[in-house]
Amino acid sequence: MGGNHSHKLPAFDENEEVNFDHFQILRAIGKGSFGKVCIVQKRDTKKMYAMKYMNKQKCIERDEVGNVFRELQIMQGLEHPFLVNLWYSFQDEEDMFMVVDLLLGGDLRFHLQQNVHFTEGAVKLYVCELALALEHLQRCHIMHRDIKPDNILLDEHGHVHITDFNIATVVKGAEKAFSMAGTKPYMAPEVFQVYVDGGPGYSYPVDWWSLGVTAYELLRGWRPYEIHSATPIDEILSMFKVERVHYSSVWCRGMVTLLKKLLTKDPESRLSSLHDIQSVPYLADMNWDAVFKKALMPAFVPNNEQLQQCLETVRKEFIIFNREKLQRQESQGSQPSHIEGRAGGQAQGKLQDGGNNNILGHTCSRSCRS
Repeated sequence: MGGNHSHKLPAFDENEEVNFDHFQILRAIGKGSFGKVCIVQKRDTKKMYAMKYMNKQKCIERDEVGNVFRELQIMQGLEHPFLVNLWYSFQDEEDMFMVVDLLLGGDLRFHLQQNVHFTEGAVKLYVCELALALEHLQRCHIMHRDIKPDNILLDEHGHVHITDFNIATVVKGAEKAFSMAGTKPYMAPEVFQVYVDGGPGYSYPVDWWSLGVTAYELLRGWRPYEIHSATPIDEILSMFKVERVHYSSVWCRGMVTLLKKLLTKDPESRLSSLHDIQSVPYLADMNWDAVFKKALMPAFVPNNEQLQQCLETVRKEFIIFNREKLQRQESQGSQPSHIEGRAGGQAQGKLQDGGNNNILGHTCSRSCRS
């Protein structure tokens, strides 16, 4: 956290630049390599947000300053119902801050890991909501380049929101991108081709391929190609050439056709615009105005009680320690109290099993990433 932050309740001038003191920190919900994310409340409006802290020195050490600036620049020009929107950005001597929409429904990766069964109806609405978001990005000349379940957050009602513009890029007119960027299992064939032989570059269709991979994974529980971060690029290109994607026989024909058109290897033939998506017969009955207004109820609504239970578990099992008090008790000859914390031996036992002690899991640690 930044230095010398006051916790007094200041009197705000509406013309004053928003800063750290305008917010009350409620609790931390995540931590990254050079920052953390907290739930905050704006003192004057009482509105809740997620605040992302980024330590300047750590950003410099990791050569991430350029990415932070690019993400800020991109997010300042965006506002959409199906994006995680930026509300404020400011800095102090130690940290840079981004204040964004608070979404407590967890990301789709978390729900996949919880073995949630996403119905065709649920995925159909996700595709429509995400298509509206991608169309907005396209109009703003932005390629996201990292569409995947990890970067799709749910709000409390179950609507999707795209987050993490860390590797997004701006392209104007007929410009193409040529850098190798993204997460391998979700990257389109043309991105790998650029890396191998230069290729003709790539554009917005890469995000629609990633949407196809994501939709397939939500329905089936695994991805259409067995690609991992360590899979060599030549092996990946070979997969695209020789392997056929298997579509479940229980899926309706319209969903299969939609997925096939999103997972078309040739970007020129791939569905890659809102108009393309709206032209698919499977989506002919979709009320797009209602989609945009979030008037359609998602089939899957995240269990926010589970999040609260996670947080309550942490509150109870957190180990409280005060060395000063311990030394004072020892100097006075009194018996020092045990330091297992409120949960006593139960908490200690959990630490000794050598397993994953991240009690919160993805819901708490990633739900408000920006």
